[in-house]
Amino acid sequence: MSDLKLPICPAAEAPRPKSCLGVRHCQFLLMSFTLVIFFGMRTALSVGIIAMTEETPPDPSIPTYPEWSDSDVDTILSSFFWGYLVTQIVAGQLSEYFGPKWFLVGTMLLGSVFNIIIPVLGACWGSGGVILCRVVQGLAQGFLYPCILNLVSKWTPACERSRVMSFVYGGASIGIITSMPLTGAIAGSTWGWTVACYLYGGLGVVWSVVFAIFAANSPDCHSCISEDEKLYIESSTSVNSRLTKKIPTPWKAIFTSMPMWAIFMASCGSSWGSFTLLTEIPSYMASVMNFKIKENSQLSSLPYVALLFMGLLGAPVADRLITKKIFSINTTRKIFTSLGSFIPAGALIYLGFIKSDEKDLATGLLVVAVGTSAFTQSGYLVNPIDISPNHAGTITGIVNCFSTIFSILGPLSVDWFGSKKEDTELWWNVFRLAAGIYIFCGIFYVLFSSGTIQPWDDNSNNSDKQEEKRISEKEKKTEVYVIDS
Repeated sequence: MSDLKLPICPAAEAPRPKSCLGVRHCQFLLMSFTLVIFFGMRTALSVGIIAMTEETPPDPSIPTYPEWSDSDVDTILSSFFWGYLVTQIVAGQLSEYFGPKWFLVGTMLLGSVFNIIIPVLGACWGSGGVILCRVVQGLAQGFLYPCILNLVSKWTPACERSRVMSFVYGGASIGIITSMPLTGAIAGSTWGWTVACYLYGGLGVVWSVVFAIFAANSPDCHSCISEDEKLYIESSTSVNSRLTKKIPTPWKAIFTSMPMWAIFMASCGSSWGSFTLLTEIPSYMASVMNFKIKENSQLSSLPYVALLFMGLLGAPVADRLITKKIFSINTTRKIFTSLGSFIPAGALIYLGFIKSDEKDLATGLLVVAVGTSAFTQSGYLVNPIDISPNHAGTITGIVNCFSTIFSILGPLSVDWFGSKKEDTELWWNVFRLAAGIYIFCGIFYVLFSSGTIQPWDDNSNNSDKQEEKRISEKEKKTEVYVIDS
């Protein structure tokens, strides 16, 4: 359907609003800070678990659990994804039918409450109590990306997509950057790791209220947006806000679409590599590089500083390549996904040869591996909006649901290769496997991805035509013919 294809920069059809800062920018800030809170919660335990299992805490009153095995620790860290896996697809559907705002508010509250009670359930039920909290947090955060992408698709002019996605997703990097050293400092002090749980849980509760007051599902739903900004946004988006009825989800078309599978494969590779690093960098730095907890938490956050800045630097370049017609949307997405897959793979392979006394080199390679993965923010991560603005939330839910399996298996792969985390051979195998998956999935994306809106994105027209045909046929059957005798 040619009428579904967007021009290179459809926002040019409407003049840019005179004001530099508009309502849409406030919405982007709200989305970004939501990721800051969610990823702060998600990451804090990766650092806090080290303090939780120490035999001698900074203060005798701080509860610790040195009896927990490495297997218990790995299960706690991966259990988040058990819940995260379950709610992805339903989250995409619910956000498209009812709007994402209140689902984000509700899941933020739920995740925050269970973050606050981690110390209580840990004391009562041991590792099982912490696992329960992490599973519930995973269930709640499963709504995050489908809802966020749904909001982005409705609030973002096409010419700003890469920059907006980088800014919004940059919130995840900020959450990690701040959470690691902050949690490390708190956990290493007489306050103890429990205070970090209360801190992020409390922030989440407060932010839920802020988001409920100021966020809106779309420009149509916001009472303060100017008409020129609203026109600027709506003239360049293909989201079907003009319809009074919901667009049916074309399940068969989605699951038989190679561009969707390309996004899925790229997400699988990125999920395996990035979440292995996210959850296991603190353990690698402590066990192999022999960093202390405060030093460890500070250095572990460095790769995510690089992730933030590489994303912010890469996104304007991607948008400029598209708007200046240097490359098509499709080619730009392929380039940035390739950079975000193949460079981390090379860094991980090199990291496997590093010795325990080469701390600076190891830290530098981790910075490269994590930092350059930010290029995928201008690649496959924004691609669902390119191929199907109306079903971007559902596609993201489907992709995240199944790629989350790789997020679970990635951290668990450390256990597959042995139980001694001081063994450099163990980590060499972990890094080599992650690199291989990065490369395979990156190649698949390059071969099969697309940057154009798919014909099945807006099937409401087909439904209308079928209904008109049905009514027409019915009318023909009931016609009365008068024949002169």
